[in-house]
Amino acid sequence: MTNQNMMCDLQTGVCGEAGDDTVELIDLNEPEKKVKLYYVTDPICSHCWALEPVLRRFQEQYGHYFQFHTVMGGLLESWNGFADVSNGIQSPADVAGHWREVGEHSRMPIDGSLWLDNPVQSSYIPSRVYKIIQQQNVQLADTFLRRAREAVFAFNRNIGTDEVLADIVSQMGLDGADIVDQAAMPAAQSLLEEDFELSRSLGVRGFPTIIMVNSDNKGVKIVGARSLADYVKTLSQVLEAESLQVRAVPEVAALLMREQRLFSKEIEIMYDLEQHEVATFLEKSLPADKYSLSQIVGETYVESK
Repeated sequence: MTNQNMMCDLQTGVCGEAGDDTVELIDLNEPEKKVKLYYVTDPICSHCWALEPVLRRFQEQYGHYFQFHTVMGGLLESWNGFADVSNGIQSPADVAGHWREVGEHSRMPIDGSLWLDNPVQSSYIPSRVYKIIQQQNVQLADTFLRRAREAVFAFNRNIGTDEVLADIVSQMGLDGADIVDQAAMPAAQSLLEEDFELSRSLGVRGFPTIIMVNSDNKGVKIVGARSLADYVKTLSQVLEAESLQVRAVPEVAALLMREQRLFSKEIEIMYDLEQHEVATFLEKSLPADKYSLSQIVGETYVESK
């Protein structure tokens, strides 16, 4: 606080700066959500995993402008006849190197060695689990998607198996065995097909794809993981707004309590930090008995105790 801010004016009755208008109307209501945001993704999409730090900050600071809809896109039905020639992927073993490159470039940790000895046979399996949970609770479904990605990318667990999926769901406080059983039923595949149809109608061919549509049903499609500035610019274009209200980022204690686990890159992006500043930032922001630091695939992560 400056000395000027300590001054009290007898005429205006204000301590500090009164501003031009001492009586003015203000609006503390949240802006009306005028945009539908479709996030077309897949549980085993490595570039979607790489996007998580930016996407989380975008949601935290600008989520009051849009309704967020996660849509399953269907990356891998099975390995029978599958080939991604452009990326040199024709068998599970080919994925390992591609994943490692994405992990090294994004610094969102990816092990990838499961593709050599215990490959995911289909991403439809965890996608159906997502759809079953989504019918009960959208927020929990997105939590499941996050936990599944942590499991497969960082901790090298096969999220195409019932055992791993049931464990992930159970740790969320749900009946994992029952939900996995429901996900194996034809009704779950029908739900997934609805997402596929929506994805096709939106013209999506690759993941991640984010589509923002305004109230006039006009929008912009962004393919691939982009920067925060790109998503903010697109939101401004769709809203036809010169400036947007930016929410403050959450305190790291609250964020960690909600997410349970955060990787270094996510903290760096959320709080505008350099990699070497993260440990000190956490030490200053969190009680020592409330978190633990670990490393995986050369990257630091923090967990709530």
